[in-house]
Amino acid sequence: MKTFEFWFDFGSPAAYLASTQIAGIEATTLARAVYKPMLLGGVFQATGNHSPATIPAKGQYIFDDFSRYARRYGVPLAVNPHFPINTLLLMRGAVGLRLRDPGRFMTYCRAMFSAIWIEALNMNDPAVVGMALHKAGFDPQALLALANDPAVKDALKAATQEAVDRGVFGAPTFFVGDQMFWGQDRIDFVKEALS
Repeated sequence: MKTFEFWFDFGSPAAYLASTQIAGIEATTLARAVYKPMLLGGVFQATGNHSPATIPAKGQYIFDDFSRYARRYGVPLAVNPHFPINTLLLMRGAVGLRLRDPGRFMTYCRAMFSAIWIEALNMNDPAVVGMALHKAGFDPQALLALANDPAVKDALKAATQEAVDRGVFGAPTFFVGDQMFWGQDRIDFVKEALS
């Protein structure tokens, strides 16, 4: 079966929007998505890139544009007043589940994207993170322990370095073989490459 890679960080509204379209990509191309969690802050640091939101005019524009895409896709999108979110712990949780409990990985991903970009929760607050995890059926203490496991920390560092080594500078980034596509607005190119 054909596959394509979806590199993401929960803190990216563009990655959230792209995640809502993955099932459609899979259905139209008969390819399977391989979800690749990375730490976007680490990617920014390694590449000298930074969030468009740090430039006021661009930040305002980009959120207006994301709202247009959300309407086009028919999905909810809330501007999170707590943005930017420090996603280190959240991304470690994703990597940990992918390694140790892959059957629950997608449930976790949907819950984290929802908490930030639909419910607009302050996921910088550990208590709020705990409530969001509990609501999604996870034991917050067990997930915290998993996220703090040295092997999981190392795996997230390695994944982030792999992304940088392959040319990733932002999220979401898709790969179809060696072809890279950056941004949720490049989904049509991903579908073409898979066809």
